[in-house]
Amino acid sequence: MTENLKIGLALGSGSSRGWSHIGIINELTQLGIEPDIICGTSVGAMVGGAYVNGNLAKLEDWALSVTKLDVAKFLKFNTSMTGFVNIDRFHAFLNDCVANDDAVIEQKSKVFAAISTDLETGREVWLTKGSLLQAIWASMSFPGLFPAIKYDNRWLVDGGLVNPVPVSVCRALGADIVIAVNLNANFLGKHLDRNKEIKLPNNNGLANRFSELVKEYANISFFNTKDVQQPPSLLDAIADSVKITQDRITRSRMAGDPPEILLSPKLSDISLLELYRAKEAIAEGHQCVARMRSEIEDHLGPVAQSKKAKTEDSDKSDSSSTD
Repeated sequence: MTENLKIGLALGSGSSRGWSHIGIINELTQLGIEPDIICGTSVGAMVGGAYVNGNLAKLEDWALSVTKLDVAKFLKFNTSMTGFVNIDRFHAFLNDCVANDDAVIEQKSKVFAAISTDLETGREVWLTKGSLLQAIWASMSFPGLFPAIKYDNRWLVDGGLVNPVPVSVCRALGADIVIAVNLNANFLGKHLDRNKEIKLPNNNGLANRFSELVKEYANISFFNTKDVQQPPSLLDAIADSVKITQDRITRSRMAGDPPEILLSPKLSDISLLELYRAKEAIAEGHQCVARMRSEIEDHLGPVAQSKKAKTEDSDKSDSSSTD
């Protein structure tokens, strides 16, 4: 029976491009498609975790409000050189918009998995039980930005190093039909074509302090720019080096285990820390699903309709019993 088929959603890694996952989930919902199994890598784990925890709208509101200065406030120079992200501020953000410290994966109505990498062995780690927040955080520990996370006696880092688009995890957890989202399709070299030089904001107060910090230690190019030839920023170079590897891994794994539906939003000009471009990314998520609507409905239309009818019948039955 079609209503018994389980839909899996594999949300891929991709830093700032990950806001498009929000648009994709919302657009799929508009089509009556709600996945039973959510598997996410890195930012895909964060958005997927917010979704299963009922906080997707809250995360979207926050993303749409982010400014360049807000992004800078998340950065903090660490003399131990373990990462550039302000951990306390990031923790508070996750608590406010994604999940509190007490949220437990097994207590959610949908099956969820966050994918991480064991730094010692290089093995893929599926986090399917326990703390939702810790699972998300472990999956997002991007080298250079976050320190490795100690989880269950293992040092874990970003899952994109081993499984950037976790189709295989959806299958293993019982998905009959998998929708996969690849955020890094056709990205290579695109945003590096921009010539950039950092131009600092007003030379006073908090803004100057953060921008000086970023300029000195990371050469991050997300402030106002002018046309002067600049090499890629430190973190852009790290991010794109990782994404080259991820692109090769994704191609290889999908060749052996292709999803039924592959969504590839056009986000090649959005770089690592351009979190303030959520409006564009979310809109492209909506448009990506719209472009694929015919193919999606061919695969999932009968499933969505059967599940909707089953839900409506259940609601009628409950209403009759109440009467």
